[in-house]
Amino acid sequence: MNANLPERFRGGGARRNYHAAATTNSSAGFDMTLNLDIREYSNKQESIKATSDQDDWLSMPEFPTAEELLGDGPQLLANKIKRPYKSKEKYLKIHYDLQREDAIGSLRDALQEFRSDPTMNDTHDFSIYDQVYIVGFTFPRRSLAARVRFSTRRAGKRISWSTSKRLVSGSIVVLMRAKDKRVDLSRLIVAVVAARPLSGVELDTPEIDLTFTDTEAVQIDPQEEFIMLESKQGYYEAYRHTLRALQKLSQETFPLADHICKLDPSVRPPAYIEHNPVLDLSAAAKIGQKKDYEKVNVLQNWPATPKDSLDDTQWEALRDLITKRLAIIQGPPGTGKTYVSKVAVEILLRNRKSNDPPIIIAAQTNHALDQLLGHISLFEPEYVRLGGRSTSPEVKQHALFEVRQKDRINLVPGGVLGRSNALLSKQSKLMCEILEPFTKPGSDPYSTEQKSGPKVLQQLGVLTEAQVKSLEDGASQWVSASDSMDGPIRLWLDRALIPFEVKYAKEDYGFQEVEDEDLEFEQLRENEDSHGVNDEEDIELLKGPWVGISERFTVRPASSSDIAKATRLLDSVSDLWQVPDHLRAAMFSVIQTRAKSSMARQFRECAAMYEKLIRDNQVGKWEQDSIYLKRAPIIGMTTTGFSKYRGLISSLKPKIILIEEAAEVLEAPVTVACIESLEHLILVGDHQQLQGHCSLQDLENDPFYLNVSLFERLVSNNMPYKTLLQQRRMEPEFRRLIQDLYPKLSDHPSVLNRSVEPWGMGPLKSFFFDHRWSEYKDDSLSTYNEEEAKFIAGFYRHLNKNGVQPHQITVLTFYNGQRKKLLKELRLLADITAGYLQVKTVDSYQGEENDIVILSLTRSNEEGKIGFLANINRVCVALSRARLGFYMFGNSHSLMAGCDLWYNVIKRMSIAKRMGQVLPVQCKTHQETLCIQYPQEWAKTDGGCFKVCSEKLACGHSCPLRCHPFSHNKFQCPEPCTKTLPCGHGCEHNCSEPCYCCCAEFAKYQALRSQEIWTELDAEGIKKGVQEVRMFKEANGQSIPSHGSNIHSQPQIPKPRNTGPSYRDAVVAPEDEAPLRTSPEKPKPGSKQNGNVNPTAMRTVETRQLSPEKQQNRKERWTKFAKGGVETDDQRLVDLSESQSRREARLNDEQDDGLEQASTLLPYPNTRTAAIAQETIKTLPGGRNRFLHDFQPEAVRGRGASNRLRLMNGGQHGDTDSAQASKNASQAMLLEGGTTDWNGLPPVSNCDSVKIGKASGTLIDLQDLDSYYRD
Repeated sequence: MNANLPERFRGGGARRNYHAAATTNSSAGFDMTLNLDIREYSNKQESIKATSDQDDWLSMPEFPTAEELLGDGPQLLANKIKRPYKSKEKYLKIHYDLQREDAIGSLRDALQEFRSDPTMNDTHDFSIYDQVYIVGFTFPRRSLAARVRFSTRRAGKRISWSTSKRLVSGSIVVLMRAKDKRVDLSRLIVAVVAARPLSGVELDTPEIDLTFTDTEAVQIDPQEEFIMLESKQGYYEAYRHTLRALQKLSQETFPLADHICKLDPSVRPPAYIEHNPVLDLSAAAKIGQKKDYEKVNVLQNWPATPKDSLDDTQWEALRDLITKRLAIIQGPPGTGKTYVSKVAVEILLRNRKSNDPPIIIAAQTNHALDQLLGHISLFEPEYVRLGGRSTSPEVKQHALFEVRQKDRINLVPGGVLGRSNALLSKQSKLMCEILEPFTKPGSDPYSTEQKSGPKVLQQLGVLTEAQVKSLEDGASQWVSASDSMDGPIRLWLDRALIPFEVKYAKEDYGFQEVEDEDLEFEQLRENEDSHGVNDEEDIELLKGPWVGISERFTVRPASSSDIAKATRLLDSVSDLWQVPDHLRAAMFSVIQTRAKSSMARQFRECAAMYEKLIRDNQVGKWEQDSIYLKRAPIIGMTTTGFSKYRGLISSLKPKIILIEEAAEVLEAPVTVACIESLEHLILVGDHQQLQGHCSLQDLENDPFYLNVSLFERLVSNNMPYKTLLQQRRMEPEFRRLIQDLYPKLSDHPSVLNRSVEPWGMGPLKSFFFDHRWSEYKDDSLSTYNEEEAKFIAGFYRHLNKNGVQPHQITVLTFYNGQRKKLLKELRLLADITAGYLQVKTVDSYQGEENDIVILSLTRSNEEGKIGFLANINRVCVALSRARLGFYMFGNSHSLMAGCDLWYNVIKRMSIAKRMGQVLPVQCKTHQETLCIQYPQEWAKTDGGCFKVCSEKLACGHSCPLRCHPFSHNKFQCPEPCTKTLPCGHGCEHNCSEPCYCCCAEFAKYQALRSQEIWTELDAEGIKKGVQEVRMFKEANGQSIPSHGSNIHSQPQIPKPRNTGPSYRDAVVAPEDEAPLRTSPEKPKPGSKQNGNVNPTAMRTVETRQLSPEKQQNRKERWTKFAKGGVETDDQRLVDLSESQSRREARLNDEQDDGLEQASTLLPYPNTRTAAIAQETIKTLPGGRNRFLHDFQPEAVRGRGASNRLRLMNGGQHGDTDSAQASKNASQAMLLEGGTTDWNGLPPVSNCDSVKIGKASGTLIDLQDLDSYYRD
């Protein structure tokens, strides 16, 4: 852990890879030598300039300009992916232009569309915010930030900011002046979102912080209205640092340029290996073999593969990883490429000298990086992680920010941090003074606490001394006559001066929210990582003095002729009281414009100096950070983070850089990793899985191919690489699905004949459920298939009922729209108790795996359009995530028409008899198999078949549930208790509840019993008494958890039982507002009481008289709750609480289908399956009645009569004969033209031998099904 990091640092030797420092000192054992390379890197970066038209890209500014956004776009050159580049300059220019266009092209397109109709609302491609006003400034250590307030009226819906990708930090926005309902498109202002705290955007009128990209364009006018435009594509911050790094690389020596640019296949060993080829390879061997691998000349005598450690292909790959200066390793799914990387890093660490620089580990995503660092921590726990967006709590403890907090050091002697901090504080105070007329306004326009308005205007150069004197003299005379406290300017303007106020319309959109488009929350976090606003370190950088600005007064707009006259008078008249009254408002407009212009000029000059000090401050912080980093053995970061920290990393002079998932990264971020000290670059990935993502789809096509990674380009051009060929993840039967992509891939013995518990699917480890349910588009144009989502939710519940835990199941889909539908349907299942449901898009799941994977293919249309599903790389990922079970759901016709790979996949599934239009699921208890065809049918099962369980409970009653695979010891018996109590009366409670009688004798018995137990029993007696109580409970069928039955359809989080007041009230109420329930009241004397009355009917809601203050508090909590203000650490609680009404509405909608599903809130059948033909009332002892029904079967829609037959199970209640129900069901189907033969399994011709149970619709001969579906 990092607690021992400084101690380990002290043991290492000091490195001398730095320029001579002016001063050397030590702090707590750290080498405090000043690293001047950081300062040199920064100075060279700022001095880069073009020398000719051919390298004009070197002079491009860090951020896009207004002219660039208003233009037609650059002329882009083709990306050469099949042949070498002639020079590194040409190579760098092409990739710079492509990267920049991908970053800003979508914003340019949005701007052009907006210019055609400035009154338009939000579109699928961009967002528009109006009534944008500057309300303050923040002076942090990152960059000067202006706080703006704005309206989201054009969104047309309420925005869920906590999950929205709108205005995330690092996004580029464009501001346009809007005056008199006209938009000025000639002068654009480009800004970057500096911070988007939820506390700001969740206000009634949202607020964010913006950084102006050009200090000459900084705005300070609080009365100036803007319109703000934001593109929904092209997250600029992810490109910004890479673009600057490409410019810097053009001025450096480019290591590996012969291989990267010129595609030279002759790859030599790294220089440090050539100098000393004898290495210790024992880290790759098991105990007992290590000695044979301790001293090996890796260039001459590479040893044989160690036993039981690595397979032959992994060992050969490891050889390349160590002995080639550009090592490329392809790892198909499940072949252990991360493990090989871990072994390689361990070997390189063991052979690292004490004065060697750190090894750099980088990956495209935080998750992939943390996964590798987690493996590395087993042998090197003292690594440092740059960037705080770690997905692992353990890895997060190694973040540089945490290291700094635990071991603080003094300022580096000679460093610039202390001086820049002091100058920044001084500069921010000076800028606040400039804004004083807006930050500390007095009673008069432009007045402050210390100066009058005219004096301030004189200081700004707007009024002359004579004009100021005339205003003050005239005001003094006027004041003495009326005792008014108004200032000179207010008196001079009189009624022409009016208050300035911005009114925002309060929009009421109810609970409707804007949902994220095809972007997972994890992807959103990966994007934000490049800006780091959510890191603890960078949150500190965003802190700083904040001042609010406002201007309370203005005048009505004047005509242009009046403005011209007022301007001439202002420049010529000394006594302003001589200005006619009707021109004073126009003159004040001129004064306002000139005053704000003067203030803005001064503020911008200070802002330019502030930004220079910010750059110096960054250098100073890196000088401090290098003290920690230069002694860390390993430093990890994302590839975007590498570009961001390139100056710092370059100063450490690393020789070895390993990039995990390199095929998923665009080429430029990997190229800029080639710093001058690099000797050994390792690329590990798989170019047949996910590619890099481009914002502009046109750039992915010919002739740009921007999504082609450096990894893929080198492999495609026959650069030497190794491929791992033995997979350890998938069952062989669905490993064969990717055989077309990896023809040489074989199975490791560990995946053969794995012994696992059955999960309710019999012999079917894989299956393709074929349907024809249509697809749809949501508001964000993402595809979804609602019926498919419902069916998958039922299947998920079936697996869960059969013992598969939610963390063992992942549901994958290609579309975020379908992901949302799946989550919605899964959350409607109250008996799914998982705190987190793993429903992911394919793009976010590369590198992951799970025991069971359910793949929702979504697309279903007659045209054969399958969109993302035609992307071979995505399909490869989707087909290769499962370990033990893999189940696909989709339309085979659409898929086969849309892609050759899907044609082969479906053909293989069909030949292997793993495909059909019904899904066979198995009952483990009775060894029967059901074929499910429609989503509604899942409600007829509890994880088993349709039979009634009927097993005896501990209390002696029969289990009323349908067949189920779970144990009875968690079930609460609902039958009335039949015990006779000591008082002689029968128990009044249900069997699962403590015995109770309302009579005085039983109360006396309970009191006596309690007194005996607690006053006379010693410690041993107490123990015995507890055992008696436990036996008493078991005798009543009460051996259950304290929180209730796990069978009563538990929600994701524990809820009160469905007794007393409304169950929904108890779940959905705001915090501390769940209604209270009281115990049953004793009956009044003389009242009649049956011995088996259900106490639920007696329970009442406790009424409490609250004080007026508490009533108001409760009202406020409910109001906040109604507005969506449920505060909880787990947002799924809110989703669950909202799902009850949706569930009830959905069940009501399905009442008319004839396929009514059983209530998910009850553990036993309680719904009818046919119309009542006859009703009989049977009188029971105690005055109770039982209603017995004979049912008339109804027509049920479906594709096969077999489905109707199956739904007739349990159609009779009471004492009627079930055989009669079967007969009625068969007659009903024959009348409709159906048959009673089972024809559900595909293909129909092969299912003739499968036997059918009477009226149940279940397959009773499992052997037939096994023989059909087994290879």
